[in-house]
Amino acid sequence: MIEEVERWLTRRSWSAADRPLDRLAAARSRDPHRGSISVVLPALNEEATVGAIVTTIRRELMERVPLIDELVVIDSGSTDATGRVATEAGARVVHRDAILPRIPTLPGKGEVLWRSLLVTSGEIVCFIDADLKDFSADFVSGTVGPLLTDPSVQFVKAMYDRPLGNTAGQGGRVTELVARPLLNLHWPQLAGFVQPLGGEYAVRRSLLEQLPFPVGYGVELGLLIDSLHLVGLDALAQVDVGIRKHRNQDSQALGRMAATIYRTAQLRLSRGHLVRPVLTQFERGENGFVPCTSAVDTEERPPMRDVEEYLVRRAA
Repeated sequence: MIEEVERWLTRRSWSAADRPLDRLAAARSRDPHRGSISVVLPALNEEATVGAIVTTIRRELMERVPLIDELVVIDSGSTDATGRVATEAGARVVHRDAILPRIPTLPGKGEVLWRSLLVTSGEIVCFIDADLKDFSADFVSGTVGPLLTDPSVQFVKAMYDRPLGNTAGQGGRVTELVARPLLNLHWPQLAGFVQPLGGEYAVRRSLLEQLPFPVGYGVELGLLIDSLHLVGLDALAQVDVGIRKHRNQDSQALGRMAATIYRTAQLRLSRGHLVRPVLTQFERGENGFVPCTSAVDTEERPPMRDVEEYLVRRAA
């Protein structure tokens, strides 16, 4: 297994610089429909960062080089000016609740990503988190590049350094403490992914529409594992895009994320045999520590190809 991972790293790990923009634009122009690209930003109260991300993508990848076809921000119920800021920067903004209204929405990032397939049309879908700071267009061009130049690649994750504040390499705590051990123990073929939980990745729609989507923070792990089983390791790849800076979560939030990641893996190891779990954490109150219990995300949305509204839209 180690040898297989090493071979994969040699064949399926690249840098964004390996595919310059002019090469991608040429590949895109040769087959505009097959290479059509939608960029999706799931956003919840990200007014401080979403505008700069949208502005950079539009300037670098839509105006300077015609690479991206549509740029959509899915507002996940923001109470700040996220929607207005994103619109003014040039994105199309769609509220989560306006998509597939017959199915009541659930809170969570995966819910938004799943619904985004119904309001985008690109044959390649690139997901970008909306809380990134010092954003580089390489996050988009780097991940879509292999999909435009190699028809055998179906799923591309961004990889990067993740600082924690001013400390280099200490971000991604849930990845290092939970996700990476789980993958190494149970899905060792995926051990070569540097950032398995990273929110920046590009996937062919033909693959995405076959996958179930965990509604919460476990969506990245779930999509990666299920893609491995569906299309095999050699259809997966990763691209180095540099450094990722974003808003770091506190330890309580990380605990909830970790529980969700474990649950997502657990469901894939033993589907249908588990009880819905909860996570108890503690906060100090006036009279000592107070327990706070949260439900761990376990809901998953079905593959989009099983949703009637999606099939009607694609047929049209």
